[in-house]
Amino acid sequence: MKYPVREGLAKAQRSAVHLEMRDHYTPRDPEFARWRAGHRYDNDPAKLPDWWWSWRDLVSETTARGVEMRRARIVSEPVSDYIRHEHDMTFANMAAGELVRWLPRRKAADIALPGTDLWMFDGAAVLFTFFSGDGDIVDREWRTEPSVVKLVSGAFEAVWERATPHEDYKLT
Repeated sequence: MKYPVREGLAKAQRSAVHLEMRDHYTPRDPEFARWRAGHRYDNDPAKLPDWWWSWRDLVSETTARGVEMRRARIVSEPVSDYIRHEHDMTFANMAAGELVRWLPRRKAADIALPGTDLWMFDGAAVLFTFFSGDGDIVDREWRTEPSVVKLVSGAFEAVWERATPHEDYKLT
């Protein structure tokens, strides 16, 4: 499956926002397996695996063009092991140039949220990602209708406003 997020980031001129709402993603993720076995990167981007560098380069190129990249994660508490893994690895997202915030699901209960994770580029195009129950990506869909963009924009901004910056979010 091609990776349309890269396409969206390449075309973005002002903003790219990513809303994540699952407590578990791909269970066969080799990095998650290594993390569960005790491997840590100790907040050192130089120790990250080879696959990471292409993402870091893409984020760095995108933010160098003046595009603000924000990632918000809505999580259940106490958090799952997968979320602990993501939290532990978020230093790498931030080192690449992303801004990241966390929102406990309880604090999102009164926000009208889209039904799945998404990216939105320049407040004009939304890329929805659809997952299997096991957390594998099964499809993606681009949407540009003004009503969809308005829903996503409002939801993301409400989440972002309530969420805690990564450096201040403590896992429970």
